[in-house]
Amino acid sequence: MSRPLLVHTIREVREQAAIGDVALVPTMGALHAGHLALVDRARALADHVIVSIFVNPLQFGAGEDLARYPRSIDADVDALSARGVEVVFAPSAEEMYPTGTPQTRITGGRVAALFEGASRPGHFDGVLTVVAKLLSIVGPDVVLFGQKDAQQLFLVRQMVADLNLRVRVEEVTTVREADGLALSSRNAYLSPEERQAAVALSRALEAAASASDRGVDAALAAAQSVVHGEDRVVLDYLALVDPETFLPVSDGFRGTAIVLVAARVGGTRLIDNDRIVLGG
Repeated sequence: MSRPLLVHTIREVREQAAIGDVALVPTMGALHAGHLALVDRARALADHVIVSIFVNPLQFGAGEDLARYPRSIDADVDALSARGVEVVFAPSAEEMYPTGTPQTRITGGRVAALFEGASRPGHFDGVLTVVAKLLSIVGPDVVLFGQKDAQQLFLVRQMVADLNLRVRVEEVTTVREADGLALSSRNAYLSPEERQAAVALSRALEAAASASDRGVDAALAAAQSVVHGEDRVVLDYLALVDPETFLPVSDGFRGTAIVLVAARVGGTRLIDNDRIVLGG
């Protein structure tokens, strides 16, 4: 297949997006098999696929890894060449935010202040603002996000519903390594020893699922035991939430829940999640 057209301006991508039904895959680059799974699903849903690559400064807080976040635009475009992607939109921060920090932002409400939002204040306002801009710029029929970023996915769906945006949000299952570790661009930061320890996150999810028939407390205790048993992993949060509200479930909750885990492995912060059924 031919190499995608690489464009850097809003004018150029709007010209390219006016070509029929379009699927948009928003990314921050450093593409891995998880991103490519999004692209493959996009190809099945629309005649044309646009991938955006933009490391969005609004979603990084003070002391976070904005400056060292992996950037590999040439390798990313090469990876997309075999996937039938017509256009890669890779704007600069100045193109997306020509007046600097924008005065108008999207806020995510109560859920945006929980979990990732509590650990990274303002993160989801930055995410929702850039997603809203990308949807406005490209005007896709469908936009695709990974299950791994479950809170982000929930908030994007909420924004689309609340603002009556004419786009369908498609979820794609988390892609994992053979040992269960969820693929993430930040995995590149891990040393070999940290990479081995990071599997504790997916193992914690498995432990929660194994204990889920005994209820909320048992599922959380089982997951905590796995994480606390790995010295290189420092737990940030572990929670069970209702998929309909993304709020913590009550002690007697029965039915499908999402188990969330976030932890620091060495100097790298990782997240993961999965759905389990509580109470048998």
